[in-house]
Amino acid sequence: MKDFVIIGAAQAGLSMAYFLKQKQKDFLIIDREEVIGASWLNRWDSLKLFTPTEFNHLIGMPFPAPKGHYPDKYEVASYFKDYVETFQFPIQLNTLAEHIEKQGDHFIIKTSQQDILSKHVIIATGPFHIPYTPQFHNKISESICQVHSNYYKTPDQLQEGPTLVVGGGDSGFQILDEISKNTSETTYFSGSTDIRTLPQEILGKTLWWWFTITGFLSFSKNSWLGKKISQSKQPIIGTDVKSIIKRDNVNVVGHTLDAETECIITATKKLTDVKNIVWATGYKPNFEWIKDLELAKDGYPKHHRGISTTEGLYFIGLPWLHTRGSATLGGIKKDAAYLANRIL
Repeated sequence: MKDFVIIGAAQAGLSMAYFLKQKQKDFLIIDREEVIGASWLNRWDSLKLFTPTEFNHLIGMPFPAPKGHYPDKYEVASYFKDYVETFQFPIQLNTLAEHIEKQGDHFIIKTSQQDILSKHVIIATGPFHIPYTPQFHNKISESICQVHSNYYKTPDQLQEGPTLVVGGGDSGFQILDEISKNTSETTYFSGSTDIRTLPQEILGKTLWWWFTITGFLSFSKNSWLGKKISQSKQPIIGTDVKSIIKRDNVNVVGHTLDAETECIITATKKLTDVKNIVWATGYKPNFEWIKDLELAKDGYPKHHRGISTTEGLYFIGLPWLHTRGSATLGGIKKDAAYLANRIL
C-alpha cells in the first residue's frame, strides 16, 4: 500500500510530487497518457503560453528559457520530462484511473492496469475533462467536418471550403486567427465580440508583471475582489481580436443557435456553405469516477484549498483552487506548498 497516489502528471501533479519526494514519502504518480507532457502536446500545434518564462517556474527547477520568452507547447512538455528525470519521481504511464472508492482508512484505485491501494489520493487531472459541444451538433451532416478545439491541431485537418469557428475565448480567437490567415476562404466566427482584450506587455513590462505587482493573482476566490474577478468574463490575452475580425475573409455571425443537416443557424444568418466547424466551446468537469464525492453546483468537488470533504482525498490544479494564479504554470507551486503543509 502506498502512502500517496497522485493521479495526473502535468504541472499540478509534478508540483505535489516535489514536496512528497522532499519528505521521503512512499508515493506513485499515474497518468493515462503514453508520455510526460501529453496534456500539452495534444493541443494545437501553434499554441504558446500567455505567461513569459519568469512566471513559468515549477518549484525547485527554473524553466530553461530566457526572461521574456513565451514558450510553446513542445518546450513545456520537454520541461516536464526533464523535471521528472531530475527528481526521479516514480511514475506509471498508460494507466487510466477508472474508479476510486474509499474503504476504511484507505482508497482502492481501479486502473486500466491494476488495482492500487493508497492511504491518500491527490487528484491532479486538471480542469479540462469532457470536451463540450452543443447537443444539436448531432443534427449536422456528416459531410461537414466537425472538430473540438481539444482535438484541433492545424488547418491541414480541415476540408477545402468555409470554416465556422464557434467560441469566443482565448482558444477560439487563436484558432480563428490561424485558420483565417491560412486560407482565402470565408472563415465564420460565432461568438461575442464584446470582450475585453489585454496586451502581453504594458509600458515595457509584461502583463503578468503588472498582475503580480498589483496583487491581481493573489486575491482569494472567497474575497470580495476574488469573487468579482472569478465571476466576470475573462479577457482575451495577447490576441489582437479587433484586427482579426476585420479581415476581409472573416465573417462575424453571432451565436450559433441550431443546425439541420447542412444548414447552420446563427443569430444573424443561416449558413449553407460551411464545410468545417471548430468547436472552441470549452469543457465540462467529470468526477463521476470517484465514489461518494461531494460536488458543488458547478460540477467541481467541494473543497477548501484542495482539501476535500472526503478525508484523505485532495485536489490540485482546479480552476480558481484558491486564486487566479492557481491556473498558471508558475502559480501552482503556492497551492502545492499549502496543500503539502496541511497533508504532511
